[in-house]
Amino acid sequence: MPSPSLAGNDRGVARSTRPRLPEYLMPARLPRSGWLPRAVVVAALLPLLAECGPARNQFAPVCPTPAILGDAANLNVYRSSATTGPARDLTDLVVSARIVQVSGTCQPGDRKDRLAVAVNAAIALSRGPALQGNGVTVPVFVAVSEGNTILDKHTYLMHATFPSNVDRITLTPGELDLSLPVTATKSGAAYSILAGFQLTPEQLQQNHQNTGP
Repeated sequence: MPSPSLAGNDRGVARSTRPRLPEYLMPARLPRSGWLPRAVVVAALLPLLAECGPARNQFAPVCPTPAILGDAANLNVYRSSATTGPARDLTDLVVSARIVQVSGTCQPGDRKDRLAVAVNAAIALSRGPALQGNGVTVPVFVAVSEGNTILDKHTYLMHATFPSNVDRITLTPGELDLSLPVTATKSGAAYSILAGFQLTPEQLQQNHQNTGP
């Protein structure tokens, strides 16, 4: 005797030969009214979702971790004639700068063993009483690390101009493009992208004193 089929219709519904369960032991039926609208909405969104993702059968690459290097996250520049030491006079401050964000994107490189990474840093600057004119230049760096090892470092000077009657601005020094080696066992997650200011030993010591142990 052939096995009963689970596919049927009103004219020929397959029935099991097992005894019928009492009503209170029957499995609960899911309401059918709410499923169809949700299915229609999901079906309508599928073309939009397909446009947002990577190519078919291709997973988006894993990006490195962006981070702000704490000891180098702040920079205070004083005029050259200012008194040195921890007890700085605020009237000697030229500019105060702080890195507020590191962000970026990544995608497969031109070779399968490379990852193309684009990095951006956002820097907030405050005009000091000793600033002459509206322009100031601060040294910024972006570094790539793997664990505790610095693999690469790019240092550049970012020039900023304060508009008239504006004492605080936030700028990005520009997008930095990097190419990182990846393998089947090492993705972009193995790397960290660090941003900070290129500090003098005195400025680094001042940051330590301001943040404490």
